[in-house]
Amino acid sequence: MNTTDWQTLAQLYPALGEAVSAPDALAVMDVPTGTTLFREHEPCGGFPLLLSGEVRVSRSASSGRELELYRVVPGEMCLVSSSCLFVDQPLSAHGVTVKPTRLALLSPAAFRAALAHTAFRDFVLGLFAARLADLTGLIEAVAFQRLDSRLAAALLGHGTQVHATHQALADELGTVREIVTRLLHRFERDGWVELSRECITVRDSAALRSLASLQPR
Repeated sequence: MNTTDWQTLAQLYPALGEAVSAPDALAVMDVPTGTTLFREHEPCGGFPLLLSGEVRVSRSASSGRELELYRVVPGEMCLVSSSCLFVDQPLSAHGVTVKPTRLALLSPAAFRAALAHTAFRDFVLGLFAARLADLTGLIEAVAFQRLDSRLAAALLGHGTQVHATHQALADELGTVREIVTRLLHRFERDGWVELSRECITVRDSAALRSLASLQPR
């Protein structure tokens, strides 16, 4: 690992410095868009630390359908990787880059050694808790029968300029603000909407109509 990469990692993951004494213990790699970094049922090869880019983590069903669990960006961590390293078990999801990505990989042994340092352990457990909260929200969204479809329909019902808070939309849909915010950010990443203060601009009404058509009748 070169000095620039190490400095970037230290800025993104401040707790890493005292936990990893030798930067050479981190393998740095550049991967293009669409690269599968890990797969279900395979052993975890290490703890990924993103310097740039983005990774989508999903779970596949036997039918071939996929459910996106969360995305990892620089400064965040992969819940699936860390949980597998904690208990030494195979991976339960797969990760694919959605843009060119540069990352450093902390080996399983180095990850476990780093957990002996309080700051790094607190960092991992803090992000672990945040990811669990995200997944809890996702479970609720699925339980509400395609809440993303209902949200798409609600946005279309307000026209191209939706002057409403996330809380107001949540009240309209009978859910909580955090889930609506998470879905709106997903829509924005996909280029369907543009978010600003108390205003949502619809950029791709056709995509929203397609999603809205999936809601139960």
